[in-house]
Amino acid sequence: MATKLSVNINKIATLRNARGGNVPDLLKFASDCERYGAQGITVHPRPDERHIRYQDVIDLKPLLKTEFNIEGNPREQKFIDLVLKTKPAQVTLVPDVTGQITSNHGWDTITHKDYLKDVIALFKNVGIRTSIFVEANIKMIEVAKETNTDRIELYTESYAKEYPTSKEEAIAPFVIAANRANELGLGINAGHDLSLENLNYFAKNINGLLEVSIGHALISDAIYLGIENTIQLYLRQLKNIL
Repeated sequence: MATKLSVNINKIATLRNARGGNVPDLLKFASDCERYGAQGITVHPRPDERHIRYQDVIDLKPLLKTEFNIEGNPREQKFIDLVLKTKPAQVTLVPDVTGQITSNHGWDTITHKDYLKDVIALFKNVGIRTSIFVEANIKMIEVAKETNTDRIELYTESYAKEYPTSKEEAIAPFVIAANRANELGLGINAGHDLSLENLNYFAKNINGLLEVSIGHALISDAIYLGIENTIQLYLRQLKNIL
């Protein structure tokens, strides 16, 4: 089964918010991404609403025809309420701190196991698939299994940074992590700094990769290549993995 591409549209909201008004139209952009082949839409609302606003999430839900993935820190009650209200296909739990520019670490599932178990049960009880943002660390993945999460999302920044120097060394810990996740029956997603340069090699080497969530690189490529063409290029990287 081919890995699904979920387009993170936070950067489109950032551009809109920089000027005020509704240009670019976030809702139309999300629908167009689906029309051009994206198999999911990802948003990551933060408490300061500097890009995706909470109202955006509510407005997007009835429009989307593919999988809707909402990322965020469940320590914020407002985030929990938003997810329970909109009931996306998936919620991805990310341990961001207030004011963080971008996600830069995975969960310490050992320290936060009981909390994660409780909040995951809250979402799963209403039929929302859950995913935990984790680093390629075997112990963290093994304890993630104990939280009853459906999936993990591998935090791929280290892979992207090391890829230009040695792609074999860059991918090695992720192969080990993915193999362990597969043994445990955890679904595998991945995201952060995946790009046209490094995506194909990652997808080829990670067994059972179900979904990648890509925003910054994809939207940056679209400035030069156009969004329809860019989505097709990313899909090609995921399909050409034999």
